[in-house]
Amino acid sequence: MSKNLTWHQTAITKEQRRKHNGHHSCILWFTGLSGSGKSTIANAVSKRLFELGIQNYVLDGDNIRHGLNKDLGFSAEDRTENIRRIGEVAKLFVDSGQFVLTAFISPFAQDRELVRQLVENDEFIEIYVKCPLDECEKRDPKGLYKKARNGEIRDFTGIDSPYEEPVSPELTIETHLYSAEECVNQVIAYLHSRNFIKGVVGNGV
Repeated sequence: MSKNLTWHQTAITKEQRRKHNGHHSCILWFTGLSGSGKSTIANAVSKRLFELGIQNYVLDGDNIRHGLNKDLGFSAEDRTENIRRIGEVAKLFVDSGQFVLTAFISPFAQDRELVRQLVENDEFIEIYVKCPLDECEKRDPKGLYKKARNGEIRDFTGIDSPYEEPVSPELTIETHLYSAEECVNQVIAYLHSRNFIKGVVGNGV
């Protein structure tokens, strides 16, 4: 990093943006195996928050790799850099007074912890989207597990690259046991219990 860089303070603070928006801002970090339902649940939660008048945005793993991180592969080093960049982008959304929902496998606990350290204590909510590997393989929405089993894809999480389960996530949602709607309700109920949002929990938004 250049020694000639100076951090420039913005004219509007995070607290002022939150007050203007009327709600808290934080990272909802959805982590789990491919096919566990991260993107599905994150987008459904985003829609529910939108209906409640809450500013939010979804950062999806595949979408980010089409642009910002298109230069990265899937080695351990590239996965770490992928998450580091996303963490920095997510931090900007928090500073803007919004909820940012990130749907990334993010297989390494150390990488997720590094993102947690980028923000304040109540600004990182780790949501473990838990689903057994065999169920994720049955779903295989993108056909990736089949390719990984056939050796067409290397370093695939859960097959020949490890996934480190969260030890103490703020929330665990089990998508093989509950419907998408029930999982969304669990996330909304959690945010409501922390007083991060206000409104009706459930369908009647």
